Amino acid sequence: MIGFSILGIAANAIRANKLRSSLTLLGIVFGMVSVMTIISALEGMMGAIEKDIGRLGPSTFMVAKMMIATSDEEFFKKIKRKPIDLKSADLIINECNLCEKVSPRAFSRARFKYGSDYIRDGRIMAGTYSFIDIVDMEVAQGRFHSMEDDLHRSQVVMIGDGVREKLFSGVDPIGKTLRVGSKKYTIIGIAKKFGSMFGNERDNFVVMPLSTYGAHFGQPRWGLNIVIKARSVEKLEDAMDEVRLLLRSQRGVAYDEEDDFDIMTADIFLELFNSITKVFRMALVGVSSISIVVGGIVVMNVMMVAVSERTREIGIRKAIGAKQKHILLQFLFESLILTSSGGLVGMLIGYLLAKFLVGMIGMEISPSAIAIIAGLSISMGTGLIFGIYPALKAAKLDPIKALSFE
Repeated sequence: MIGFSILGIAANAIRANKLRSSLTLLGIVFGMVSVMTIISALEGMMGAIEKDIGRLGPSTFMVAKMMIATSDEEFFKKIKRKPIDLKSADLIINECNLCEKVSPRAFSRARFKYGSDYIRDGRIMAGTYSFIDIVDMEVAQGRFHSMEDDLHRSQVVMIGDGVREKLFSGVDPIGKTLRVGSKKYTIIGIAKKFGSMFGNERDNFVVMPLSTYGAHFGQPRWGLNIVIKARSVEKLEDAMDEVRLLLRSQRGVAYDEEDDFDIMTADIFLELFNSITKVFRMALVGVSSISIVVGGIVVMNVMMVAVSERTREIGIRKAIGAKQKHILLQFLFESLILTSSGGLVGMLIGYLLAKFLVGMIGMEISPSAIAIIAGLSISMGTGLIFGIYPALKAAKLDPIKALSFE
């Protein structure tokens, strides 16, 4: 009951000083907006990146000449490696017992044209017929190319939803002829929409048989990369070891030398990405937290003024039996009410601002327990840290000197 009574006194004191309380609240709101905007935006972007990387699936891994380099030295070392070619892919297809599906793939860029409309810099993806069963790509309409298309180098493509929207608006593209570069291809399917990321449209692509790609565009300069689906999640590591041994043997890598190719799962790639961006993310949150510190200093100064103005009131309360802890709690409650209220308002504004900013680069965010807990912890922590000194000063006032204070 005493606690509720003290809480009521604190709330009444805040209402009695509306202008000062509002200005204090505003300082905390601005601080929380900056922090929550950064936290929510980073969380939304990281979630989108994790989702995109996770499209490979839990039992899938990739093999390539070079997939990631964390330094210039590592980059120049990896760039000298021999490219992965079709012989490597055939070896894995024929000899890897723990590999369920294997697809070499290649990438390029070209202009897509239909009638008078065109996409200037569309993305070409090429793979074997099993490619669709390995990566998280779904057919929305029509079909993916078949084994026969691979064998006969059929000039067929499955198009992304962005190509459909831009070149075939109001027209069924299935069966139509699309010019990719200087060649014509028959559209046999439409892929399910991926959406954009960081403002980059990810649906402006076509997928064609790898054999057709090789005949029309030649072998890619950097070589192929291979996506492989293990027989199960439990056998993923063993499948990766089996592929590693096959490639080391084929490429003549000595037992005491490191691999001259990269093997990565989605989890490994995500772990590397997180480690690379960790410092950057911490720096962003740290810089935005400066505004919270400034807001906390404002709270402390306002509470110090409040203690000074209400010294006589504190003396009267002590004279009629209030203990030090009651005075301490009163001013701490005032500080917590201000910072928590400002924190809630700031969290809401920060989330909406982050949603708007992240939406501009084609991604979405939703409220998460981490962001909410972090926001409440920061706002309440600010109230406790910056409110404790004024509260202690008020609690330690001598009642006789406080009563005689003018």
